[in-house]
Amino acid sequence: MADRESLMTLKLIDALYTEAMVLADEARSYFESGRFNEDSDTSNMLGVAFSCESLKVTTRLMHCIAWLLNQKALHSGELSAGESWNHDRALGQAASTDQAMVDRFPEEARQIVMASEELFQRLKRLATRMEQDREAESAVQGMFSRLQSAF
Repeated sequence: MADRESLMTLKLIDALYTEAMVLADEARSYFESGRFNEDSDTSNMLGVAFSCESLKVTTRLMHCIAWLLNQKALHSGELSAGESWNHDRALGQAASTDQAMVDRFPEEARQIVMASEELFQRLKRLATRMEQDREAESAVQGMFSRLQSAF
C-alpha cells in the first residue's frame, strides 16, 4: 500500500485531473467550432477521419477522467482499496489514433489528438505500475501468511 500511495499522491491526481479537464474543454471547443473545416481540405475521407478521431479523443479523455475520479475517491476514503481494483473501475481501453490520417489534420487538431493519446498512455503506464505494485504486495503478504502458519 505504501508504494501505491507514494506513486499516486493526491497532488498528482489533482494535476492529472486538471490536465484532463482542460484538454476535454479544449477538444470540445475545437470540435464544435468548425475550425477543422476552415483549416483543412474538406475531402470526405478527411472529414470522416476527423469525426472518428474526435470520438476517439472524447472516449479517451472520458476514460482518463473516470479513472482519475476513482483515484480521488480512493484517496478521500469514499472507495476501499478492494473496491478501487474492481474491473469496472479500471482505466479501460481506447482506440488508437490513425496517425497517417491525423498527420493530414490542421496543427490544432493534431495537437489535441496527440495530447489526448499522450495523457491516456501516461495514465495507462501509471495504472499498470500500480497494479504490479499491488500484485507484488499481495504476493509478499501471502508469503508472510504462509510463514506465520508454518510456525
